[in-house]
Parts: sequence; C-alpha cells; structure tokens
Amino acid sequence: MTRSRVQQQDADTPQETKISPMQFIARAMSSDSTVIRLSVIVVLLFIGFSIARPDAFPTTRNMQSMAFQGSEIGILAIGVGVTMLTGGIDLSITAMANLTAIVAASVLSAIGTDVSPEQAQLAVVVALGAATFVGLLCGMFNGFLVAYVGIPPILATLGTLTLFQGIGTVITEGQAVYGIPEYTFIGTSQIGVVPIPFIIFLVVAGIVGLILSSTRYGFETYMLGTNPVAARFSGINSRRVLMLTYTMSGVLAAIAGAIILGRTNAIRIDFGQSYILLTIMIAVLGGINPMGGSGRVIGVVLAVIAIQFLSTGMNMMLFQSSGANFFKEAAWGMLLLLVLLIDYTTVRYRNRRRLGGSGKTKA
Repeated sequence: MTRSRVQQQDADTPQETKISPMQFIARAMSSDSTVIRLSVIVVLLFIGFSIARPDAFPTTRNMQSMAFQGSEIGILAIGVGVTMLTGGIDLSITAMANLTAIVAASVLSAIGTDVSPEQAQLAVVVALGAATFVGLLCGMFNGFLVAYVGIPPILATLGTLTLFQGIGTVITEGQAVYGIPEYTFIGTSQIGVVPIPFIIFLVVAGIVGLILSSTRYGFETYMLGTNPVAARFSGINSRRVLMLTYTMSGVLAAIAGAIILGRTNAIRIDFGQSYILLTIMIAVLGGINPMGGSGRVIGVVLAVIAIQFLSTGMNMMLFQSSGANFFKEAAWGMLLLLVLLIDYTTVRYRNRRRLGGSGKTKA
C-alpha cells in the first residue's frame, strides 16, 4: 500500500521539476529559438560594427575577406557538431584536416610545377582524391574505435589526434609542404563576388543538413544521441550509425584541409592548433547539444557568421591595441555564455509557467 502511494505521488509530480540545468539548456537548443536568437545577434553585430566602422566593416572587400576566413572553420565545426549529435565528439578533426592537406600537397609536390596545364589539372584531381581517401580512412578508424572497440569518443579521438599528428610529422619531417599555383583556386578564387570556399561551405552545410533532416540515418543519429538504450531496443544499429558519423567527420575534415591548402598553398601538421576548441565552441553556440540528440546545421552556420563578425569587428575596433586578439577570444566566450544564459533562462521561465498553469488547472 505504501509503495502504491509513493508511485501515485511520483506520477502526480510534474516531471519538469526534476530537470537539471543541462537538460534545460538541451531543451532550449532543440527548438528554433536558438536559430532565431543567433539571427538577431548576427544582424545586431553587423549593424553595430557598421555604425562603428562604416568605412571598413560593411564593405564588399571585408565581407569577402570574412567569407574566405570562416569557411574552413565552418566545415570543421559541422564535422564536430555531427559527432556531438550522437553524444560523442571528434577531437582529431583538425589533425585529420592537416594530414589530408599534407597528403594532397605531397602529391602535388611530387608532380612539380614544370608540367602542362592539362597535367596540372589532373594532378589537382589526383591530390583531392588522395586527400579525400585519407580523410575517409581516418574517419572510419575513429568510428571503429568508438563503435566496435567501445573506447569513449573523447579518449579515442584524443588518441588519434596524436596519432595523425605523428604520421604527418613523419611524412613532412616537421617541415612545411607546398602545393602548386594551379591548386590555389580552391582557396583564393571567387565566382562573381562570392568566394569559392564560402560556396563550398554552404553546399556542405546544405547537404549535411538535408541528410540529418530527411534521411533514416539522420533520424537514427538524433535517436542515438537522445537515448542510446532506447535506440538500441528500437532496432537501430548504433554501430553503423557511429561508423557513418565519424566517417562523415573525416570526409568533412578532408574538405576543410583542401580549402586550407588552397588558401595558403602550404601546410604544416601543427597548423590551426586552436581550431579544435573554436569548432567545439561554434557547434555549441550554434545549438548542438553537447550531450547529443538535438541541434541543427543552420545554427552552426549562423554561429560561424556571428563569430566571424565579432572577430573582424573587434580587430577593427582595437587594431592599435596589443591585446586585441586576447579581447577577441574573451568576446567569443562572453557571446557563448550569453546565448547559453538566454536559453537557460527562457526554458526555465517556460517551465515555471507550465507548472503554474498545471497547478491552477488542477486546483
């Protein structure tokens, strides 16, 4: 009898009262409210910096420069975000990007510059193919460690980060590897006024977003991140989903590596060591739930734009200050905390209203 009363009391108790702060944030991130807030933030940043520096910020040249800079980061952030949807993470994505770029540069360097235009174009195709294949293998290896060996993603990808860096160091002997001039169109050219890297970024975002929202794999990815146990009992092959997810991350890393090499025409294994933390921050800022199960690619795209606006605007405002870069990074953190605080406060307010409404109805 006592047990029945306890069960009845638990059934009558609203479940929202047991939600933790992280679950509050997760619920907020799963809705369109994050996308709306990020859109507002992007518009406000653009207006604010345009008023502060009307001679420099809203110009076509500056917009093009920001589009060139943010594309590779955006693709890496999408790769990290996809793995976070399953409740995991990929800390090796920057190392994979560098390794794939090194492979492409090594192929181009072996062919050399004293070739015909047709041979140079063929060399670019071969280099891109080799880089994509390496990214595919690296991603599959990460997926194998997580899905079949059972190593926690944070530990597995931390280990492969060191492994991929070591392989790149062996290949390059710690030196920079250079490409050929014909390859730079990937990272420096534009169609009209729109940079090619930014077009690649938007295409990648569109394809990944479509896969996640319109395919069985996308549904299973969200299910796996929401509740792995329920996903398993519902017949979802979690190992296959994890393999596909980390393989996708490897391919996205190869695409980002191709853009990096095209923009700089040279690559080192330690290039962009700070990118991994930045990509994680962008993914979380864009609404990807760190615990898995919720988030949209459009949020990551908006987060990339917001971060790029903030970075460029801060540099313009503080270009004479020696601490401009440090303040820029502090501003990134403040923006992330602001969005998380708004999300948490919004969901908590809605939760209180729901509890109040249910109490009134019950009375």
